[in-house]
Amino acid sequence: MTTRRPLIAGNWKMHGLKPSLQEFDRMVAAYDGDLRARTDLMICPPATLIATLAAAAGSSGVAVGGQDCHANAQGAHTGDIAAEMILDAGGSAVILGHSERRTDHGETDAAVRAKTLAAWRAGLVAVVCVGEHRQQREEGVALDLVRVQLAGSIPDGATAENLVIAYEPVWAIGTGLTPSVDDIAEMHGAIRAALVARFGEGVGGGIRILYGGSVKPANAAEILAVADVDGALVGGASLKAGDFIAIASAYI
Repeated sequence: MTTRRPLIAGNWKMHGLKPSLQEFDRMVAAYDGDLRARTDLMICPPATLIATLAAAAGSSGVAVGGQDCHANAQGAHTGDIAAEMILDAGGSAVILGHSERRTDHGETDAAVRAKTLAAWRAGLVAVVCVGEHRQQREEGVALDLVRVQLAGSIPDGATAENLVIAYEPVWAIGTGLTPSVDDIAEMHGAIRAALVARFGEGVGGGIRILYGGSVKPANAAEILAVADVDGALVGGASLKAGDFIAIASAYI
């Protein structure tokens, strides 16, 4: 049986200035003992704070990542950031294909796939996001849609070390709504089956699958106990050390 170490990842989105370091310092201070022994922690701040947080993390074990990267290593791409730049700033991972990128910037599965290859090229862990909108769930096509996203967004060469999947029901992000435990179990089970079918039990069974969608201290224990939920991609609750650590502490 594959043992997957849980990961609690925080996506700060377009939030965070230098004073946010105080909250991060509290997270680092709380990451010890049983929490560090049982759970991985990561914060993905705006690009302006990656180097600052990476330096503050030091040898604590708290990882720092980016929220997006360009497919190219360099070039005339004003406003973009390369995977190599995230690595250079001290990051070790990058979120790719988040629903807000897919919706606001029209990112396709092919674009996410190219960025995933870029992340691997630089030596970063790719946290690839998939998920459905409310209408797609109501139409009964959520499972098929996510399978298509997985197939199109993940390149060959995936391993349990270079890839994390984050399932985010788009309609639950920032709304306070969450799918039922049964719905989460069904989707995570389908994602696991797709990974195993493509990459084999050894690899597909070891890739971590996070749940993302209004995860809070109040519902974390129930969600994180679901089979094939290997952690969480946390939005708003990751901006406060108390809430973020409370979510991670569901594994203690």
